[in-house]
Amino acid sequence: MEIISTIGLITINETLIVQLVSFLIFLYIINRIMFRPLRGIMRERDSYIEEFKIDIADAGNELKVLADQLKDRESAVKKEAFALKEEREKSGSRQAEEIFDTTREKIQTLSKKAKSEVDAKIADARRSIQKESEALAASIMEKMLDRRLNP
Repeated sequence: MEIISTIGLITINETLIVQLVSFLIFLYIINRIMFRPLRGIMRERDSYIEEFKIDIADAGNELKVLADQLKDRESAVKKEAFALKEEREKSGSRQAEEIFDTTREKIQTLSKKAKSEVDAKIADARRSIQKESEALAASIMEKMLDRRLNP
């Protein structure tokens, strides 16, 4: 082997070609073993992220649709509840009016009955007072006249 003394940093000889060939083989092997699988995994990851973004957007749209449906149902249920409330209030008012009417009738009946009882007692009291007053008047007249009255 011959020692070549060179002054320059790079000389063009057979070692440069061997180094170039070995570098290209290294690049080919690195590309096959490392870079291709990495690029494939990166593509898969990017496609997975894109699919995930699409799924998130779809879920957001579905959420909006469900929220709108929920609002519609809520408003429908509120309307139904208000209608039921009004119906119950009307029904309650009717029942209260019926109760008041029957109570008024009972009160009138009881009032008439009590009035007739009071009138009967007053009539009995007048009769008994009239008898007592006649007896008392006769007694007073007898005492004032000092004689007996014959009826």
